[in-house]
Amino acid sequence: MNHQVKVIQPCGIFDGRKGRQINEEISKLIESGIETFLIDFQSIKFMDSSGFGTLLLTLRIVKEKQSRLVICSINEQIKMILDISDTTKIFEVFPDQESFINQVTQC
Repeated sequence: MNHQVKVIQPCGIFDGRKGRQINEEISKLIESGIETFLIDFQSIKFMDSSGFGTLLLTLRIVKEKQSRLVICSINEQIKMILDISDTTKIFEVFPDQESFINQVTQC
């Protein structure tokens, strides 16, 4: 397993524009050989529906390339979106970066 992890830390509002930027960044990084991506939502105050849509698109692209997308540090609003949309089972969610890194280094 490739333990090289790219951590992405967006801030502010996670909308479609920010989501597309992250999607493009991850697509380029997949081509360069990185297989594991951690999006840390610690500094995100709000995610709108277009941001959620681009997050789903990014997950699909990552899975198609046999890579891994993990999210962490989600706030209550983002957790509610995942619960309402019944997507909690398709996203790997960790409480924070440290718990994810601990899990990766144990493999």
